[in-house]
Amino acid sequence: MSGPFHSRNFRSREPLHRRNGKIRAREVRVLDETKQQLGVMPLNDALQIARNKGLDLVEVAPNATPPVCRIVDYGKFLYEEAKRAKESQGRQTGSKMKELQISASIDPHDLLVKVSHAVGFLCDDMKVRVKLRFRGRQRAHKEIGFDMVNRFIKEIASYGQADAPPKMLGERDLNVVISPLPRNKRAKNPKADHPPPPADRAPANESSETSGDKPLESPEP
Repeated sequence: MSGPFHSRNFRSREPLHRRNGKIRAREVRVLDETKQQLGVMPLNDALQIARNKGLDLVEVAPNATPPVCRIVDYGKFLYEEAKRAKESQGRQTGSKMKELQISASIDPHDLLVKVSHAVGFLCDDMKVRVKLRFRGRQRAHKEIGFDMVNRFIKEIASYGQADAPPKMLGERDLNVVISPLPRNKRAKNPKADHPPPPADRAPANESSETSGDKPLESPEP
């Protein structure tokens, strides 16, 4: 029978970064707190410089020869790393794209629905491709399609901006790609102020017809 000390909570783990007395190399290349190179020196000398500054010596490139260490405030160093990782994740999310299709003769209400969808995607840091397909005689009046797409761009201007002016792809498709504005310049997500009603009950003013319920059928005699 295994004892209590075999619990996974007691497994040793390699630290995120080796620092100070945990650094194993005898000799290291040192960068100071402003990232200026101090050169290669014995580990003890680097540790002493860090101590004199009231800072930590952190190994940032353990596989280099010799390993590279920085003199930093370790707490601030971790915060900056986490911030960079979050920004990188945001850029990766922003590279995802959703596509919305509209027509030159789209109903005004349907256009507002499409705009609402686009706003939701942009607030989730996704790009939006808007595609307008010309059908039949519409191809002879492409200016109407351009006006419609430009109107769409104007409607979502508080949330995103076009990467480039709308342009034709082939003879029938008018396209534009819209990227989300930075979060600090973007309007507040409207969905945050209007949470959906609970799924287990319909709004009070909704009848059985609009909610999709069917009347009960009488049993056959």
